[in-house]
Amino acid sequence: MKSSIYKALFITLAFTLLPACSDNFFNKMENLLKKISNAPTEKELRVLIWSGQEHYLPRNGSPIKLEQDYLSRFAQQQGMKLTLIPLNKFEELIPALLVGKGDLIAANLTITDKRKKKLLFTIPFAETTEYLVAGKKTPLPKSGKLLAQREVVVRKGTSYAETAEALAKTYEGLKVRYLEQDIDSEGMLDAVATGEFDLIIKDQNMLNSALQYRDDIKKGLQASGKRKIAWAIRSGNEKLLEKLNKFLKLENIALQNLGKYKSQWQRIQATKTIRIVMRNNFSSYFIWRGHLLGFNYELAKKFADKNNLRLEIIVAGDHSSMLDYLLLDQADIALGFLTPNQQRIDRGIAFSKPYHYASELLVSRSDEDGIHRVEDLADKTIVARKSSSYWYTLENLQQQVGNINLLEVSENEETETLVEAVGDGVYDLTVADSHIVDLELTFRDDIKSLLALTEPKAQSWAVREDNDELLKAVNQFINKQYKGLFYNVLYSHYFKDPKKLDKHREDYIELRNDGKLSPYDDVIKKYAHQYDFDWRLMTAQMFKESQFNPKAKSFAGAIGLFQVMPRTGRELGMDDLYNPETGIHAGIKYMAWVQDRMEYIKPEEGQLIWFTLAAYNAGPGHVRDAVSLARRKGWNPKIWFGNVEKAMLLLSRHEYASKARYGFVRGREPVNYVSAIKQHYESYKQIVE
Repeated sequence: MKSSIYKALFITLAFTLLPACSDNFFNKMENLLKKISNAPTEKELRVLIWSGQEHYLPRNGSPIKLEQDYLSRFAQQQGMKLTLIPLNKFEELIPALLVGKGDLIAANLTITDKRKKKLLFTIPFAETTEYLVAGKKTPLPKSGKLLAQREVVVRKGTSYAETAEALAKTYEGLKVRYLEQDIDSEGMLDAVATGEFDLIIKDQNMLNSALQYRDDIKKGLQASGKRKIAWAIRSGNEKLLEKLNKFLKLENIALQNLGKYKSQWQRIQATKTIRIVMRNNFSSYFIWRGHLLGFNYELAKKFADKNNLRLEIIVAGDHSSMLDYLLLDQADIALGFLTPNQQRIDRGIAFSKPYHYASELLVSRSDEDGIHRVEDLADKTIVARKSSSYWYTLENLQQQVGNINLLEVSENEETETLVEAVGDGVYDLTVADSHIVDLELTFRDDIKSLLALTEPKAQSWAVREDNDELLKAVNQFINKQYKGLFYNVLYSHYFKDPKKLDKHREDYIELRNDGKLSPYDDVIKKYAHQYDFDWRLMTAQMFKESQFNPKAKSFAGAIGLFQVMPRTGRELGMDDLYNPETGIHAGIKYMAWVQDRMEYIKPEEGQLIWFTLAAYNAGPGHVRDAVSLARRKGWNPKIWFGNVEKAMLLLSRHEYASKARYGFVRGREPVNYVSAIKQHYESYKQIVE
């Protein structure tokens, strides 16, 4: 396209200058036109992915969709357009590739002898070993001979199925059961944990990840040898294979022995991987609607991108252990609004230039009216973590005022959780950094700041003291980004913009003169009918999402009337989400997609819609975690109100989030979201039949 435009411009120019042109000019023009005509045009790289490949919270390794990140970089280098083609069933991937529906498969695909007969594979970029898995109460065979009369459950078309078949040939009596219905990884683990399945097979990396948050399963016998993971390409496309292999080698993504390094920064540059430890909370790192977010996470990702590095996130078990990861060389950088102090420096920690400043504020309930100066804190109880800088401030305050009671809480407790507990009346007072208070005030109005206990303090990134080159790279990044456009927009999104979208517009709650519930009734009726939803419920949801503003945009980048993430819109085949009809279609189609994924939860009749709405708001993974927690608590896991919603609220607390696959979630948000939509829906039902 571009070459034809340039060609036309040159022809026009030639005719304009024709009288003054020499033969030499025309010869040069002819040669230039030939080069332009032969210039490469933008091509498309079609990547087949499995839509059932779950989003999860990585706790010790690379982020989700890492393969897609690699391929995005490859496509950019090659001047190609990357197009993702999601398929609903894993077993559809290889047939789709063979008939030319895509150029390659990126779905954590294991190289097997059976697959090698049909496909070309790139150089492996990861490897794993498969293991048998059983529920905690299910006896595990201690040797292969004891597999007789046991049953392994697998999905068709997976490497697990090939492994199970090989085991069945080796150990007579072992049965292999193939699942007919679609079921995700967590559903498989749930089924084997409850004893519904006898045995299943899992990759070691996936199993190790699950064992970080589950205590109802156990690892059994090794089921396979080392298996390599790579991208699959259709036979006959050796040119693409050659380019991909060259990319993997140059990027140091391919498995290889890279040797030893003189410094940490040399290792990071050679492996092109940076390991950053942080906490799983709203200000640092969390998952929402399948997307990894958080102020510190997005800064870390920017740092990795600027230095052409792959980002690995490690979640610290508690606040006090964050620096231990650096000292034990289990992480390169600790990132979490850390305040430099002599005690930390004496441990062997070096701090970057400040990337943030925060005052420590005393926080109370919004109706507190008896504290106006520090002397008023006599006989008051203030709660904090002992390892935090807040505790040091409070000890100094205790010496100044006298009889202040300090209440120590677990190192697992997040400051945000303590602020929430103050708002709920569990504690009277706590201390929080000013940015955390700002963040909480965008969500709630039941707390307030009483006093600033300190001047603004510098907060920095932390590295081990002998990592001078790494520290230099971090400081260069902070010098360029701090208070720049990216930083300011990011900070505003997380700590300044209001997150609450429940500002009522009564003109649409009451029946309008024109008999409409919204400006888009005809469009919403059309798509609600297409996907089998009550249009009044969809209108209530649209009101909650955007207050009928088609230009609405959330802090996380969701846009349009139904606040759909752009990437989700593209996966649904829709781009212009600000267009009212497209935005409505995308939102309701996504609701249908989410509802299909609720089949694993199996709620009681009439309950499915509430689970679906909660999943639309927070993501299906967090809802699944809440269902599992409700079951463990003895609450009905098939009913939302008064049962699963109670479990959802608990997932904002570390003691529960640390045992949930999807980790921390602001449980109050989906709970309030579902309740508000139900309330509006009930009003709409009374207004319109």
